[in-house]
Amino acid sequence: MEETTVRLETTMGDITVKLYDETPGHRDNFIKLVKEGMYDNTLFHRVIKNFMIQAGDPESKTASDTASLGSGDVGYTIPAEFNPKFIHKKGALAAARQGDEVNPKKESSGCQFYIVTGQVFSEEQLLDLEQRMRDAQLTAIFNSLAQKRIKDIYKMRRAGDNDGLMALQDELENQAREIMKEETPVAFTPEQVKAYTTIGGAPHLDGAYTVFGEVTEGMDVIDRIQKVKTNKKDRPVENIRILKAVVEE
Repeated sequence: MEETTVRLETTMGDITVKLYDETPGHRDNFIKLVKEGMYDNTLFHRVIKNFMIQAGDPESKTASDTASLGSGDVGYTIPAEFNPKFIHKKGALAAARQGDEVNPKKESSGCQFYIVTGQVFSEEQLLDLEQRMRDAQLTAIFNSLAQKRIKDIYKMRRAGDNDGLMALQDELENQAREIMKEETPVAFTPEQVKAYTTIGGAPHLDGAYTVFGEVTEGMDVIDRIQKVKTNKKDRPVENIRILKAVVEE
C-alpha cells in the first residue's frame, strides 16, 4: 500500500508531502482536514529562516495584515506519535503543539503543522548540541524534583536558612544525576548524523514534536518561502497563502 500524498497549492508554488503510515493518528487527521477544506486559504503565519515554515491556523483565513496568529485551533489535540526513525531533517512535516508546561504529554495541535528547513551541522556542532540537550535533560529533572519540595524551599528562604538550601540543592542534584543514569541519554544515531551533516534540519526538536510526513516535491518552494521578509513576530510581511490542499488519490 502506497503512502498517501497531499498537494499544497500555495501562492509561491506547489508543495507535495507524503504522510507516514506509522503515524496513523496524525495521518488520518491531516487527510480529514484536507478533505474538509480546513487548510484552504490559510497562511504560512510563522516563518523563520534556517528553521521552519508553519501553517494551519484557521484564524489566518480572514486575519488582518496586523493580526497576531498562531493560537487558532480546531478544539482538540492528537496524542504524540514519536518514532525514532522519523527525524527533523530538512523537508520533514511535523505537528506544532503547546509547550511542555501546559502540555506535558506533548500532544499535537489538531491542525497546525510546520515544515522543517533547518541548517546543516558539522559533526562537532552535533556533539556540542548533544551535550547541551543532555544538560537540559538534567535541568528538567532537577526542576521537577525541586517543584515537589517547593514548600520546604519557601520555608528555608523565609527563615534565611542558606545552609539548608545549599544542602537541599546538593541532595536534589545527586538525585537528578541518579535518575539520569536510568534514562536513555540524548545521543544522535548514525542516521541522524548523516542527515543533519548533509541535508540539514532541526535536530533539537527530535523526540519532542511528532514528525508525520515529509516533502517529496517542492523543496524549492519551501526555500523561497523561508527567505521572505517577516515582521518581529515572524509573520511574513506579504501573505503567503495555501490556496488549496488536495489529497492525491
